[in-house]
Amino acid sequence: MHIDHDREHDTAYVSLVAHIADGAAVRQIPVDGVGADAEVFLDVDASGRLLGIEVIGASGALPVEVLEQDSTG
Repeated sequence: MHIDHDREHDTAYVSLVAHIADGAAVRQIPVDGVGADAEVFLDVDASGRLLGIEVIGASGALPVEVLEQDSTG
């Protein structure tokens, strides 16, 4: 698992696989009930496997400890 957090835009992407090829995520599934200030989408491939999780409004949805794991700053 790898987390990229864009502090400027307050977004995060949690990669669940080592390398996601461009175009591998063919569908985004919105997740309801995360919070008023956050949007969450599950990225899945053509076989329905979960590749990653996109979080818009990351600081309101993810614990600080998780966001601090980011290696890109």
